[in-house]
Amino acid sequence: MAYYRQFTELHPEKGGKFLNAATLSALAEPHRLQIVELLTQQPLTVGEIAARLQLRQPQASKHLRVLSEAGFVAVQPVANRRIYTLRAEPFQDLDEWLETYRQLWEGRFDRLGDYLHQLQQGGDTADPPADTPGS
Repeated sequence: MAYYRQFTELHPEKGGKFLNAATLSALAEPHRLQIVELLTQQPLTVGEIAARLQLRQPQASKHLRVLSEAGFVAVQPVANRRIYTLRAEPFQDLDEWLETYRQLWEGRFDRLGDYLHQLQQGGDTADPPADTPGS
């Protein structure tokens, strides 16, 4: 199965991955996000998805096609039905991309916590710690 990778190569000057806007765009549409939420529970057919979201079948099919092109869902034909399941890889890639931001914010919150602790202890209150990029 061909998985169209939405993530580019490592960005050399940043040391992390950057995300193709189409990846987030695929998940940003409310119905597509609801479809992903439904598929976390169990594999479903187009008709089942359409019924649960109160969509017409062509609408559900269009959303599933976008999710499939972005690599989020896989389809398995069984007789005259098409069963959709979530694929783990794009969510793992998304998690890797988000890790860069988690590290950034955790570092900032740690420095803020240190500063607040210093204030509580009556230490120097002149300037908060500098916020340096990448730390």
